[in-house]
Amino acid sequence: MNAIASTGLQLYSFGQTLSMVFFTSEWRPSSWYDRLKENATLGLHTLVLLDIKVKEMDLHALARRGGRRMLDDRYDDSGVGQYAKPRFMTVAECAQQMLEIEVEREEGICGPDTLAVAVARLGSETQKIVSGTLAELAKVDMGEPLHSLVVVGKRCHELERDYVRDFAVSEESWDRAWEKWGYGKL
Repeated sequence: MNAIASTGLQLYSFGQTLSMVFFTSEWRPSSWYDRLKENATLGLHTLVLLDIKVKEMDLHALARRGGRRMLDDRYDDSGVGQYAKPRFMTVAECAQQMLEIEVEREEGICGPDTLAVAVARLGSETQKIVSGTLAELAKVDMGEPLHSLVVVGKRCHELERDYVRDFAVSEESWDRAWEKWGYGKL
């Protein structure tokens, strides 16, 4: 969690950390939205940790076996576990899910012009930091996992803004969103 300071955002200006899970066709949890709203109301940054699916049961393999012996169905006949391929949520997937829930909730907490910072592989030689609006980050390729996202709080200091702006997809759209939504004025 301390590695997020490499974005240039002040650690003491962070609120509650959130987790974003993969949506499914039947399950689109939005409980994170209320925590994000609390942080936004206080002008605080929000670290969003992205979903990781490792050793997830391969449901297709389970269905092929007819769902028999529920406790033993994790294993094939050789005793080797049948797991789905590991999945790691990307910043683009997270940003897109946030935008979808904003359309449903319509409270202006994480709209297309909301400023955020995307990070990947922090602390490694291949770390990557990109800032921009959620709409821009919904299209960005951050490469290999692990990814996280920070929603920028409105109390963001000028020094934080200047540092993070250097990582912007577009400095012009960053500046437009900064002015439009009154960042730095809380």
